[in-house]
Amino acid sequence: MIFGSISYLNLLPFQVFMKRYIHHPGTKMGMNYRKNVPSQINSALKKRQIDAGFISSIESPKYQCSNLGIIANRAVYSVFVIQGENKIDEDSASSNRLAKVLNLQGEVLIGDKALKYYLEGGVGIDLATQWHKETQLPFVFAQLCYTCHGKLIEKIAKKFSKQPIKIPQYILKREANKRGISPRQLRWYLKHIEYNMSHKAQKSLKLFLKNSKRL
Repeated sequence: MIFGSISYLNLLPFQVFMKRYIHHPGTKMGMNYRKNVPSQINSALKKRQIDAGFISSIESPKYQCSNLGIIANRAVYSVFVIQGENKIDEDSASSNRLAKVLNLQGEVLIGDKALKYYLEGGVGIDLATQWHKETQLPFVFAQLCYTCHGKLIEKIAKKFSKQPIKIPQYILKREANKRGISPRQLRWYLKHIEYNMSHKAQKSLKLFLKNSKRL
C-alpha cells in the first residue's frame, strides 16, 4: 500500500505513530510512505499514485474517508490571509476555498511557513478563528481518505484515535530545527490541532462543502 501524508508539522503525531506502527514486529504490511504538500497529495490520490492519505477536506467527498482529520477549534496559527494582493497558496486547496467562502481579501498562506510567519510576529486573519466566529464550529482542513485497503486504513485510524502519541524529544528538536522554530513552540502549536472527527467537526465539514458549492 502506498500512503500519502501532508508534510506539515500538524501531522507530526500521526507520522510518529505510523513509523512505530509500520515497524511493529506483529504488523504484516508492505507500505510505502510519501510526504508532500496538500495539493500534491490530492493530485496523487486522484491519479491513484497513492492508495490513501490525508487530503484536503474540499476534495474528501470524492472518496471513502475515515474518522480522522486535521481539525482546528478556533485558532490554528498556520493558515492565514495576510495583507496584499489576492493570491492563493499553491500548496493549498481547502484554505484557498475557505478564504473565498469567508469573502476575505489578500494572500493565503498555509502550513509551516505560515506558522513561522506568525511566530516571528506576522499579522493576518487566522482562517480557523474567522470560521469559528461565523459558525461557532471547528474547521476541518483535511481528512484521511482512501481508494482501497479500507479495512487497514480504518484499523489504523481507530488505533491512532485511541492511543496518545508522545513525540520523542529528539524528533521535536529535529523537526523544529528544520522549520527554524523551537521545540517549545512546536509543542505549543500541536496543542491546537485535533484529529478525531467529532459531531461538530462533521457538521462543520458539511456546511463548508455546502457553502463552497455556492461560489
